[in-house]
Amino acid sequence: MALFGFPYTCALRNDIEPYISPSLASRDNDIGAEILPELTADDLIGLGVTSIGHRRKLLAAIAALREAAPAPAAAPSPTKAAGIPAAERRQLTVMFCDLVGSTALSARLDPEELHEVIGAYHRVVTEAVRCFDGFVAKYMGDGVLVYFGFPRAHEDDAERAVRAGLGVVEAVRGIAAADPLQVRIGIATGLVVVGDLVGEGAAQEQAVVGQTPNLAARLQTLAGPGSVLIAPATRRLLGGRSRLQALGRHEVKGLAEPVEAWAVEGVSASEGRFEAVRSGRLTEFVGRERELGLLMERWNLAQDGEGQVVLLSGEPGIGRAAS
Repeated sequence: MALFGFPYTCALRNDIEPYISPSLASRDNDIGAEILPELTADDLIGLGVTSIGHRRKLLAAIAALREAAPAPAAAPSPTKAAGIPAAERRQLTVMFCDLVGSTALSARLDPEELHEVIGAYHRVVTEAVRCFDGFVAKYMGDGVLVYFGFPRAHEDDAERAVRAGLGVVEAVRGIAAADPLQVRIGIATGLVVVGDLVGEGAAQEQAVVGQTPNLAARLQTLAGPGSVLIAPATRRLLGGRSRLQALGRHEVKGLAEPVEAWAVEGVSASEGRFEAVRSGRLTEFVGRERELGLLMERWNLAQDGEGQVVLLSGEPGIGRAAS
């Protein structure tokens, strides 16, 4: 027996649809394949299915359609799709780079000429940053935001950032333009939460939450043309690896206390990063007797021919091997 041309005993969509769609649609009910699994007992009564037995069998068939329908595939997380780790707490060195006089430049140049100059500026900044394994997080017109320590952390990210900054200063000076180009650079180091993707399309970026990027941006505004300014935490990590000029303490918007700043004049030659950071003055460990005892025990066993492995763990970027 069939109701409006379709068998009420069917439980599969392919059996029901050829009968129900033409007949019910012809009665101005507009019931198609997408509506069929959503029909209820009240709907069937409205369609004229007065028999309780018929309604129950039809509802069972509709329930089977719902179960057979494939679940919509979950959209992949944009962070995982891009192969970028989820948001995490890290020590990060942030470099903020800004082209000096870009507003005046835009008033003098044709838009196409300005586009070429800005494009060349972005290219030389990116190349200088990549030489030191930095990550260009965002281009903001004449500004460039760069991370050192994300997505890959190094023990010397602060030094890499400073060297990259000096490289950017020289590279920008070499850009062929009507007037010589210069940049201002601010660098700061600190703990942040980084990795969440924000924005869409070309505006998508890895967001950083913390004081560090703001401090880097503020230092950039304090820097003179062609100079690189660094914050106190970056200064401590550099040790004696760079020639610095102390600029004193400065009021920084958003911070309660004035911040010391240093201008980087160049990179110093030294035997190694460890010696430069320690500046020849090694201090004893405090409160690490148990850990030192364990290390010495393992060292003695290794000298006796028993191989040993010691795992030293810590947050990315803190310089565990240099501790």
